[in-house]
Amino acid sequence: MKNTVILVGMLFVSSVFGQNFQGKAIYKTHRKMDLKIDASGNSGMSDAMKEQMTERMKKMFQKTFTLSFNKSESVYKENKKLAGPSSGPKKVMVSMVVVGSGGGSDVYYKDVKENRFINKTEIMGKRFLIKDKLPTYDWKLTGETKNIGVYTCYKATYTRQEERTKIDVVDGEVKEEKEKVDVVTTAWYAPAIAVSNGPSNYGGLPGLILEINEGKLTIVCTEIIMNPTEKMEIKKPKKGKVVTQVAYKKIMDKKAKEMMEKFRTRKGKKGDGISIEIGG
Repeated sequence: MKNTVILVGMLFVSSVFGQNFQGKAIYKTHRKMDLKIDASGNSGMSDAMKEQMTERMKKMFQKTFTLSFNKSESVYKENKKLAGPSSGPKKVMVSMVVVGSGGGSDVYYKDVKENRFINKTEIMGKRFLIKDKLPTYDWKLTGETKNIGVYTCYKATYTRQEERTKIDVVDGEVKEEKEKVDVVTTAWYAPAIAVSNGPSNYGGLPGLILEINEGKLTIVCTEIIMNPTEKMEIKKPKKGKVVTQVAYKKIMDKKAKEMMEKFRTRKGKKGDGISIEIGG
């Protein structure tokens, strides 16, 4: 499938070097996921509830974000959606909580010049400000190219080792398996937009990253607005408990274990089963 980029505003490469250079890039995200709900036994979940839970979890990772950037700073945040009117028969409500998800309130601020970031996020209603150095990517540049809209993009790859966790909840018992896997990140960047930036925490390439493929995650730029008429104001996120990335990960892991413990202690009937793979 071809990726289409809608261009609005000035497309002159020389504008990148202008004193007031700024722009916006719209990205759409998608993540494949492994979710298996045991259809046997007396789980108390109808087929409709299982299907609804699966669809909801898929949609949780189908989002739209905006990266507002200038030469040295940027802010990346989710575009808010208005809930549409409900129609048709009343649906069964399925409640889910994703540990580490800010529920659309996350803001990722980068200062490329200072090599620092601030990430405003939440865990179960508690707000945090993660302040740390930008991650380093050992990109391998290739000569492979493809067009995204009118931009010629170049391919770069990065390989890292990641620990994945598979959690099974069967008959009230939680079984956790961990394994280390190699994850390849593929980036497509546009040198014509000469900023070392990209969606989320990605960056470090000689051009704006327009597409990311990492494991089961895909992020694709669908619209670029160069030098918008209204001047943008890139603000650092504020309010929240200040922690480092390492400290935040420890807090998140602790909360995840607490949540799984709640699953374990619930009174379930024989045959209940759910399997979730985290990571990738």
